[in-house]
Amino acid sequence: MGHDHGPPSAATGTLSGSFRNRLLWTIGISVTITLFQVVGSLLSGSLALLADAAHSLTDAVGVSLALGAVTLAQRAPTPRRTFGFFRVEIFSAVLNALLLVGIFVWVLITAIRRFSEPVEVQGGTMFLVALVGLAANAVGLWLLRDAKDQSLNLRGAYLEVLGDALGSVAVIVGGLVILFTGWQAADPVASIVIGLLIVPRAYGLLRDAVHVLLEATPQDMDLTQVRAHLLDEPGVVAVHDLHAWTVTSGMPVLTAHVVVDDATLRGEDQGHLLRRLQACLGDHFDVAHSTLQLEPEGHAEGEGALHP
Repeated sequence: MGHDHGPPSAATGTLSGSFRNRLLWTIGISVTITLFQVVGSLLSGSLALLADAAHSLTDAVGVSLALGAVTLAQRAPTPRRTFGFFRVEIFSAVLNALLLVGIFVWVLITAIRRFSEPVEVQGGTMFLVALVGLAANAVGLWLLRDAKDQSLNLRGAYLEVLGDALGSVAVIVGGLVILFTGWQAADPVASIVIGLLIVPRAYGLLRDAVHVLLEATPQDMDLTQVRAHLLDEPGVVAVHDLHAWTVTSGMPVLTAHVVVDDATLRGEDQGHLLRRLQACLGDHFDVAHSTLQLEPEGHAEGEGALHP
């Protein structure tokens, strides 16, 4: 016997849904920064500005993917997709990470070429354009400040903007170096710094997304503790085939076979017992969606190979 809570309805939406307007504003800011930096790169000859523009464009694309995923996630579940489109958010995070990797490779190759084929760069223009870009990115970070801890997808969007802000800092430093010392190599050096800033963010985002896609146990959940809490409930004598995974950010699910002593099965309403067990999971582990199969003692012996 089991009991099941369906996934949140389209009206409720995912955690990311409440931040849709902020995502729209962030996209607008990223597109504006990109155009401004491209013009600045053409005027100054700076590769670092062009690299930062490419990074800003990646921000716009990445956040657009996030917005598209959030929109799809609002669609109601169907008999063929019983969890709806919630998992689209995770695929969006993977694409976001791959875009960052592509930008890193392009920046690194282009910057290395600049060392052997130097280009005259106007440090003053480079500095002013990067300063405006930093200010705009600060606005984007403020818009997404509450979102980054709510969803893996929104965390990716926040990290995109944060990385671009740090890239603007690198361009500002490079522009000042060129302006006051005339050292033109500061421009490709700043470009490489921008590329290196991308790597840890892309890795972390891809790692967390793959963790979800592999249906691994949620990182903040200890199944040993889950088992102990279930066993503490009166009448429960064993727990096996215990599994937990994440459908999308903020949506953990859990299944288990719960062995109950005969006296409890005969003397207590099974629906009441299920409600107690699921309340335990919800209160201690924030699991709103669980499927529990109640079994009498000895039933598991006929099931063959079992998971712990």
